Amino acid sequence: MRRQVKLNPEPVDARQFEVAVKHLANSLNFGQEESVFHGSGLEFAQSRLYVAGDPVKAIDWKVSARVGKLFIKEYQEPKQMPLYLLLDTSASMCVTSLAMSKYAWAVQIATGIALAAQGNVTPVGLLGCGARELHVRPTLSRNVVMEWSHQLHHHDFLEDTSLAARAREVAPSLKRRTMVIVLSDLHDPEAFPALQVLAQEHDVIVLHLQDPAETGVRGAGLFRGVEAESGRAFIGHGRRAWVDAEGWKSELTRFGIDYLHLPTDEPILGKLRHFLGRRGFGNKVR
Repeated sequence: MRRQVKLNPEPVDARQFEVAVKHLANSLNFGQEESVFHGSGLEFAQSRLYVAGDPVKAIDWKVSARVGKLFIKEYQEPKQMPLYLLLDTSASMCVTSLAMSKYAWAVQIATGIALAAQGNVTPVGLLGCGARELHVRPTLSRNVVMEWSHQLHHHDFLEDTSLAARAREVAPSLKRRTMVIVLSDLHDPEAFPALQVLAQEHDVIVLHLQDPAETGVRGAGLFRGVEAESGRAFIGHGRRAWVDAEGWKSELTRFGIDYLHLPTDEPILGKLRHFLGRRGFGNKVR
């Protein structure tokens, strides 16, 4: 039986983590004109005459006072698509040359995006893409988001990747067009065709996290290595990047999948916010 352990060293404690993710959520929602979620959610449609049985809390008191009769506020349905986060929990996500791993960044980013989306009445679901069974159906509960975010602080360092399998698994359960955000280091060789199929019916975004060590080890020459979660042997070279970010971007964008490369040794949050804001994240309608 595999044993789950807490991230060690953990980049931030529970209190610092909550502060960090709430700051990220606020940065995605800071103001009406520039918010990447602006223009969505429940929107006022019209006022109509009160009918017996209508909820009292929906009364439009201003119109009622002006006209002298009771009027009810009516709202349009939420415009957002539901949001699903596919978070890679496999072993390679924890292999790091820095204080904060790809995995720790993925958990923080996923939680921040989830809280920001929920703040605009977008239900958020989560699917772990490793060996563990972690599937949270779309919800508007912030407590549920914080619960799974803290649960993700415990990690099995022997987890295999299952990104492709999870992408294929979740597709039939999506009854309407959904925004799917993938947070992964893309070490699953079958991920591309699975995401390509998912993108035929849904809006897919890939946030590709990469540790600087994956760009090669300077002066290392030829060496033998073992892939963290699959155990597959490979030959590496210090002059060649082991992860082809440009190749992934070219292939994914060709099929309408939005792609953002996030090296963990560079500023991440500003780049993420700019990317989501530029593509009008949260404003697409069904």
